[in-house]
Amino acid sequence: MDEFLTAIALIIGLNAFICLYRAAVGPTTQDRVLGVNIVGTKTLVVVILVTYILAENYFLDVAIVYALLLFVVTVALSRYLEAEGWKEVP
Repeated sequence: MDEFLTAIALIIGLNAFICLYRAAVGPTTQDRVLGVNIVGTKTLVVVILVTYILAENYFLDVAIVYALLLFVVTVALSRYLEAEGWKEVP
């Protein structure tokens, strides 16, 4: 079972690089924000899988704090961009 979860974690990690490409390329600011948020969510899932694979409970605490931080940063960035306008960088 651990080999299966390790393979799933690797697949999710590789998929995060595809989303990271979308965050870097864009073309719009919304695409970049969404790409970064998806990469953070995939990282969170990988941390939770590693928690289960290694049977170390303190990783779950790290995952909860990371999820909270990810949520706060996403909301703050969205509010900032809403107030400033979604200006596109050429």
